[in-house]
Amino acid sequence: LKLWLRRIIMAARRLTRNWRVGRGFGGGRRLLSASVGGESAPEAFAKSKTGAFSQSPPALCNPFTGDPLLQAYLARVLPAEARESMFVDLETFGNRVCNEIDHLGRQAELEPPYLRKFNGWGKRTDELVTSSAWKQLHRISAEEGLISIAYNRQHAQWSRLHQMAKLYLFGSSSGLYSCPLAMTDGAAKLIEEVDDAYLRERALPHLTSRDPAHFWTSGQWMTEKKGGSDVASGTDTYARPRGKGSERNVGGSSEHDDTGTGSYSLHGYKWFTSALDANMAFTLARVVDQEGKATKGTKGLSLFYLETKDEKGCFNGIEVQCLKNKLGTRQLPTAELLLDGTKARLVGEEGKGVSGISHMLTITRIHNSLMAVSGMRRILQLSRDYSTRRVAFGKLLSHHPLHMQTLSRMEVETRGSVLFVLELCRLLGLHDCAMASHTQQDLLRLMTSVAKLYTAKQAVSVISEGVESFGGQGYIEDTGIPTLLRDAQVLPIWEGTTNILSLDVLRVLYKTKGEALQSLVDTINTKLSSVTRQLEQRGLVELITPLKHKLDTVVSFARQATGEDPAIMELAARDFSFSLAQVFIGALLIEHAALCNEETFHLERAVAQRSCLMPLPLLTMDHYAPHTHHTNTLLVMQSGGPSHL
Repeated sequence: LKLWLRRIIMAARRLTRNWRVGRGFGGGRRLLSASVGGESAPEAFAKSKTGAFSQSPPALCNPFTGDPLLQAYLARVLPAEARESMFVDLETFGNRVCNEIDHLGRQAELEPPYLRKFNGWGKRTDELVTSSAWKQLHRISAEEGLISIAYNRQHAQWSRLHQMAKLYLFGSSSGLYSCPLAMTDGAAKLIEEVDDAYLRERALPHLTSRDPAHFWTSGQWMTEKKGGSDVASGTDTYARPRGKGSERNVGGSSEHDDTGTGSYSLHGYKWFTSALDANMAFTLARVVDQEGKATKGTKGLSLFYLETKDEKGCFNGIEVQCLKNKLGTRQLPTAELLLDGTKARLVGEEGKGVSGISHMLTITRIHNSLMAVSGMRRILQLSRDYSTRRVAFGKLLSHHPLHMQTLSRMEVETRGSVLFVLELCRLLGLHDCAMASHTQQDLLRLMTSVAKLYTAKQAVSVISEGVESFGGQGYIEDTGIPTLLRDAQVLPIWEGTTNILSLDVLRVLYKTKGEALQSLVDTINTKLSSVTRQLEQRGLVELITPLKHKLDTVVSFARQATGEDPAIMELAARDFSFSLAQVFIGALLIEHAALCNEETFHLERAVAQRSCLMPLPLLTMDHYAPHTHHTNTLLVMQSGGPSHL
């Protein structure tokens, strides 16, 4: 009897458990009657365990026609004859971005480059294998004139703005091919600026070609094991003259050198060289004299041009040690290189290498800023579209006030940063054509560093917020969304970290004896004065007071700090630089709101107002007093124990 009772109880427990987990009395699956995604459960789950619902992903639109700010800025500053042809080209290219280039960029991410060091018979080949998509992006870059537009100058000073607008559309879909293009543009600019007939004849036509078979890309190999930004003490690459009357082979171009000038063999280790598949590169090295000695510091650095392969397609005295395993930019082949007798050519004067690369740095830092705002605009476009597709808590995300407030804050930051970068591109176009005034040249020199450091940090912040706007899907690699954030993290690092760029801002101020800062003040005042009538008509005058108060605060701080103790400015450099960016952006947004059309005025006014009312990052001088350095050190090092203090 006890045995039968135990069996009955166990059977009852099984039946109860099966019913609770959704199974019938026979153990089979019990179909719920609840409605799922508009269908009854039997219909939704009859053939699939996942159900009928799947989330619609965000759609990428034409990045030009979908960016009213870009269109409005270009329409405002471009002359009519240039505007019409540029708009046609940008719209056509925008279609190519969303229909072709974006897919290639994703493929390049999914098929990263790899190194095949040896062939099947044990011979070292150092063969770099890149995806077909990467090669297609090279072809498209040439065909679309992403470098050549700026140098053919069909539209004079406006050509640079045309080029940069295309790169802005291209960047976030390019699979990081924007990086070799940045260095290629920097190389072309350097060659234009230096007096070197050989490079103008040999390299420049390749760098600015629209023929994919003829088009070259360039690298810049500056980083070594001892240091990145500190090239003065971190460069251990040495250049040995190849000797008078030696046979010179610079890359694939052989010629007899009767004077012995310009031809060198490079020996050193380059720690971080991006775009390994580039055709040429500029690099720094120390010239060794007849006694085998080289000058230390900045004065010992010279600039060299090299071609990466010879006529047979073999590396030019270069051994590829490995490809870097990076957080992001995985599409881009970045390597450690051993230069062992690499044939190279001296560019400019011996010992003037750092000043020589300054031409490249202006270009590459603007490119860095351009890629930052391109990424910001892309994540916002995707987040905005997704908000019209995703339903949560009974309504679309776009109907949740807090969600839209978050996206609007991202939009304000993005609009200001985009205007900042476009304005620098306009100034660069004037500089290209020798049309920039002294004030404009000072402004370009100062604000290029400011834009680079500011937009890079904002890109990481905005894109991180954008990833979060997708919830868990933003964290899933299959969606492609995390790539935007991983790739953005390189922006505050490449071409100088935030602190390095902040100190560079101070160097510009000291070198120009404050004239660069005065140029910024004059530019802001000129912009506001030129739209006085529009400001009064549109009720924007009230924004001038907080903006000018910010400007006065920044200028007064700089004058007082430099007069009392230069150490104060060094500690304040970061906050000071961010404040410069914020003030300049405020002026640009007010100007844009004053000149925009009636349909968008209320929105542009809101953007300018929100930007101008943001508090400055810059604090009072006592926060940067020299004694705070000791406190800072204690705060950081305390957890490391007494040995760290």
